Amino acid sequence: MLARYACDPEHTRGRRIGEPPSPPRTEYQRDRDRIVHSTAFRRLVYKTQVFVNHEGDLFRTRLTHSLEVAQLGRSIARTLQLNEDLVEAIALAHDLGHTPFGHAGQDALHDCMKEYGGFEHNLQSLRVVDRLEQRYPAFDGLNLCLETREGLLKRCPARVAAALEAAEPDGVARRFLAGQQASLEAQLIDLVDEIAYSAHDIDDGVRSGLLAFEPLQAVPLFMQHCQAARTQYPQLAEQPRRLLAETLRRMLSAQVEDAIAATQAQIEHHRPHSADAVRRLPPLVCFSEPMREQSAHLKRFLFAGLYRHPQVTSTTERACDIVRALFAAYVALPTQMPDEQASGFDRRGHRVVADYIAGMTDRFASREYARLTGRQAFALPSAV
Repeated sequence: MLARYACDPEHTRGRRIGEPPSPPRTEYQRDRDRIVHSTAFRRLVYKTQVFVNHEGDLFRTRLTHSLEVAQLGRSIARTLQLNEDLVEAIALAHDLGHTPFGHAGQDALHDCMKEYGGFEHNLQSLRVVDRLEQRYPAFDGLNLCLETREGLLKRCPARVAAALEAAEPDGVARRFLAGQQASLEAQLIDLVDEIAYSAHDIDDGVRSGLLAFEPLQAVPLFMQHCQAARTQYPQLAEQPRRLLAETLRRMLSAQVEDAIAATQAQIEHHRPHSADAVRRLPPLVCFSEPMREQSAHLKRFLFAGLYRHPQVTSTTERACDIVRALFAAYVALPTQMPDEQASGFDRRGHRVVADYIAGMTDRFASREYARLTGRQAFALPSAV
């Protein structure tokens, strides 16, 4: 049963190109299936979350992160009576536009593209599902519903929104120009994305040896659940991996429960009578103020203790060098790219190079770098 403020697939705002229905699936289930079968989705298994693919087999990738976001999102959506299929579709597609080597790759590619419109992974995710996937005879992209597509854009500069609106009136960018919100399903994925990556970045950071338990005790959100786990299960003091897993499980549950309660309170206060009414209200999916502060503290800790760790920054600096070298090599000699991209360079210029690099996995980018420069991208890792 869907709440009155949930997105109803029978009243979707539609696809850019009309298609007959596909029984017995709803329109959002159809979107999810197209995303799962896309080339871009399969590539996520070899794209960095924090640790570059060569650094170990057990660290999160963009694919495992997307699956975790989908699982958390569906759990919350079920309680709030939102559309679980739409939540899952947005979750599985939200990172399709990420470059190899995580945010370092994105920053490097943006620097390369500054004079040509820049690069931003949310916009690139939209490009992937709208244009770059080549699977269907009648259209480019995946021809997803507007509700799914708009969930990929967390933010959109006014200049870009105006260009998107000109190409697609009353389309995916309209809400940015009108000062409106996305659906509750899209708002939910924005919040769940943060919940998921904060927890699994702790897990990966400890596994890598870059984070230790002692500094984490200074993070209130982690500390309270770690202490509770130790109190209930004293034997975990001698089982650090299980202690970490139990702490993160409790921390995730607390954040999920808080988000549900805080969002229900906002919904009760504003009483939206439809999915369209949600768009004209302030954001409704949220944490309580205490949980928001605790989550912000955790993110600051991870930024200073993990994302800025010398070992991580050394790897990301190398990754930036690789992306810049690939960009320069392809611009200088487009025929270094496959025929399809090389032939498109005259028409689309530097954007075709950005599209090609953004679609690479970590290991393919590393191989291309070695092929073009004759140099090893990264030193061989130790066993993990």
